[in-house]
Amino acid sequence: MLRAAGVEVEARPGALEGRELVEAVRGASILGIRSRSRVDAEVLAAAPELLAIGCFCIGTNQVDLGVAAAHGVPVFNSPFGNTRSVAELTLAEIVMLLRGVFDRSTELHRGIWRKTAEGAREVRGRTLGIVGYGHIGSQLSVLAESLGMHVVFFDIDHRLPLGNAVALGSLEELLERSDVVSLHVPETDLTRGMIGAPEIARMRRGAILVNNARGSLVDLDAAADSLRRGHLRGIAADVFPNEPESNGPGFATPLAGAPNSILTPHVGGSTEEAQEAIGRDVAEKLLRHAIGGSTRGAVNVPEVDLPRRREGAHRILHFHRNVPGVLGRMHTLLASRGINITAEYLQSDAHLSYVILEVDPADAEVVRRDLASVPETIRVRTLWD
Repeated sequence: MLRAAGVEVEARPGALEGRELVEAVRGASILGIRSRSRVDAEVLAAAPELLAIGCFCIGTNQVDLGVAAAHGVPVFNSPFGNTRSVAELTLAEIVMLLRGVFDRSTELHRGIWRKTAEGAREVRGRTLGIVGYGHIGSQLSVLAESLGMHVVFFDIDHRLPLGNAVALGSLEELLERSDVVSLHVPETDLTRGMIGAPEIARMRRGAILVNNARGSLVDLDAAADSLRRGHLRGIAADVFPNEPESNGPGFATPLAGAPNSILTPHVGGSTEEAQEAIGRDVAEKLLRHAIGGSTRGAVNVPEVDLPRRREGAHRILHFHRNVPGVLGRMHTLLASRGINITAEYLQSDAHLSYVILEVDPADAEVVRRDLASVPETIRVRTLWD
């Protein structure tokens, strides 16, 4: 998509770190990264021409968002590109845990034949409690209902139930009513450590816990202890509090060796379909910004989305500190040059403002020089035919 739009793309295999990333980004207009490349103040200082950063993944914690905003560099990601993949894996794990399939498979790998129906349950008729009813949680809700599960959910925001799902008023009520509890919330001060020993004790005996959201949500020592004591029937974990920076041996978790547990190395969104969806989503956002100035989907700067540029119009993109009087000075400067403003789009947050002006044809270099002289200017760019 980028090359088809005329962007010269240099692709590097693997993550770049430290000085290697600093050197690679010099002169770049767009930077695309995955989760292991850290973009800090040093990297951004080395790339004054950088227009945007695309995180080709779900999160953006590998970028210093505040510093990027201070440079007028929007950061884009794809928060929903892996929704279906995570929902499918979660449902598959629920089926496997209710049947105890992984224990039976492990026994056969050791040469032990143990055919038994003890503790194996169908998903039909079980109650699934979903904590967090956003894109993934709501899609899991629909899939689970199609297999005959009863779905309840809890979310701190008001969410419209899909199908026959029922919203509950508290996490405690959900834990007490559910045969399976699946977590689908972001990491925040409210969610960090939300499932500890007291919450696990509140769950039904024989219940199953699935965490494919964030590694900080569950006390793994408490979960492992509950599994070995037989209170929890099973657990699936795709995320962990401390995850390795690279593939290889040496990973440790309290859940290792626990009965009826499925441990996966953060692969909930790792399908070819999800990766393609993420690639297309982020590339489109980068192109919309590079070509038209749109910041729709940016996580660190005000979002300005706008219609297609009027034929013949020139466009001015201006990031500035959010203080009184800046627009007035911009208007005065343009008026002094006889430049007519035909459209204006502005959004602000507590510290930063982003305005896009459409003007009748004018001298781009003069406009850039004039607007750069405004003391509050962070970055000014012009889009001329």
